[in-house]
Amino acid sequence: MANVKVTFTITEFCLHTGVSQDELTEIVGLGVIQPRDPATEDWIFDDRALITFHRAEQLHRELALDWPGIAVTLTLLEEIEQLRKENNQLHQRLARFVAKP
Repeated sequence: MANVKVTFTITEFCLHTGVSQDELTEIVGLGVIQPRDPATEDWIFDDRALITFHRAEQLHRELALDWPGIAVTLTLLEEIEQLRKENNQLHQRLARFVAKP
C-alpha cells in the first residue's frame, strides 16, 4: 500500500481552512505551522500542517487565545508530550533494573 501525501498551496490551504492569506502569513511567522520549504515564495503545506492548524483553531475557539498565545501553547504541549515519552522510556529502563528474577 502506497503512502499518499496530501499537499496544499497557499490558496488551497486558505480555502480549506477559511483563514485569510494575511492570517496564514501571521500563523506561519509565529511558527504555529510550517510550509514544506519556508524559503520559497510559493508555500506548500502538507497534511501535518493542516492537522496542527485545526488543533490551533480549536485552542483559538475554546480558549479564546490569540495566535501568539496559540504558538506558545502548542510549543508547550509539544514539550510536555516529549517529556512524557522520555519519562515512559526511563520508567521502562528502570523497571529492568528493579525487576526481580
